[in-house]
Amino acid sequence: MIFNKKTLNHSLLCAALSLLTNSCATTPERNAAYINRQIPSNWKNVKSEAHINNQWLITFVDPVLTRLVNDALNNNLDLKAASARVDIAKQQAIIAGADRWPQLSFTTGYLHTGAGPGILNNNIVGANYSVFEALFSLRWEIDVWGRIKAGQQAAQQDAESVSVDFYGARLSLAARTAQTYYELIEANLQVQVAEQSIKDRHKVVELVRGRFSRGLTRGLDLRLALTDLANAEAQLAQSRNQVQLIAKQFDVLLGRYPDGQKNENIKSVGFLPKPPAVLSAGLPSELLERRPDLIAALLKLRAMDSRVESAKKALLPRITLTTSGGTTSTALADLIDPRTAAWNLATGLVQPIFTGGRLTSEIRLNEALTNEALNNYKNTVLNAFREVEQTLAAEQWLRAQEKALMFAVEQTVASRKLAISSYQQGLIDILTLLDSYRSTLNAQSAHLTVQRQLLTNRIEFYLALGGGIS
Repeated sequence: MIFNKKTLNHSLLCAALSLLTNSCATTPERNAAYINRQIPSNWKNVKSEAHINNQWLITFVDPVLTRLVNDALNNNLDLKAASARVDIAKQQAIIAGADRWPQLSFTTGYLHTGAGPGILNNNIVGANYSVFEALFSLRWEIDVWGRIKAGQQAAQQDAESVSVDFYGARLSLAARTAQTYYELIEANLQVQVAEQSIKDRHKVVELVRGRFSRGLTRGLDLRLALTDLANAEAQLAQSRNQVQLIAKQFDVLLGRYPDGQKNENIKSVGFLPKPPAVLSAGLPSELLERRPDLIAALLKLRAMDSRVESAKKALLPRITLTTSGGTTSTALADLIDPRTAAWNLATGLVQPIFTGGRLTSEIRLNEALTNEALNNYKNTVLNAFREVEQTLAAEQWLRAQEKALMFAVEQTVASRKLAISSYQQGLIDILTLLDSYRSTLNAQSAHLTVQRQLLTNRIEFYLALGGGIS
């Protein structure tokens, strides 16, 4: 193909227009509902269109819990670090947009020299003289295409994302504090159950020892009863160790020294409450507007879109305005004399031509990062829906489990009373008697655990839905 001057100019014009069109492309409109078009109209595990309570903490009606959660929100060190990250991100956004404004600097100087005679500013100076300087410089890149603005928008969206993450961290901390609070109550109740079991085992040992002394039973029965008592004491030690572990973890959540000695008000709680009665999940679509991690992930995606826009606009010409000036004099008073000042003004245009593929690779890199952010956002949405569906389903099964274990506790307590009477009459052996005590302890312990799991799951449910605290 033969190129003439007209054809070449036309080709160059088309190439320039193509470059300009691609570089000036605006960021896509990212809408949460559009990205997640396959959202069901209702939750699969519950049919509810009611709006959830925005203040889940007050539904537990526990002033001690409310006070402890507020203490954690005020004193937790991880949360304070997250708050600092918000300030960091805000300042980074300001720094990212600083180049949109003229950059002006001013310097002063003083020089004393012992050189030979010379001429300075048309004046003859001696062998020893001093020079005073007052200079300024100004540089401004005129952001014609919005490249710097796009970078600033990305940093601002990142800052918004970090701010939303901080709100999510508050929700998470409140939930962890409430869950640890109930874990500590359960651990103390487990100790009480184990202590009562040991008292009951001591009665069994005394019963067997009395029968053995009268020759009514074998020495093996006494040894089995003593072994069972020792095992119960070991279980009590394990329960007490669990209390101190949770208590120290709780102290750290509240931002205080982990000595585990400041939880007497929790230790005095003699029962685990039932979860709040009302359980409404609202609509699935509301989750996209409530969950902090979903909002933050969408903001990160939009920030990457802005970075792609900025990278594309880096291909376009940059227009800069520079000026500098000032005065130099041997007399300090002359620095404020406008007649001694000199200045210059220059403007320039820089068009990248060959950068070794750096600019195009930066575009592709940011496009790949945008694709990663998009898929991360979609995956975060799926996990959010999973958490809600999972906690809704778990509520049903945990309630069924709690009901069955409550019945088991009642039956084991009754069977233990029958076992004592039957053993005294010689109708059952020692193993059956000891098994009835172990069954009672295990059933009571399992019932406490599932009661606490119901509370933990309810808190997980509120956390999965997002929203407020109190």
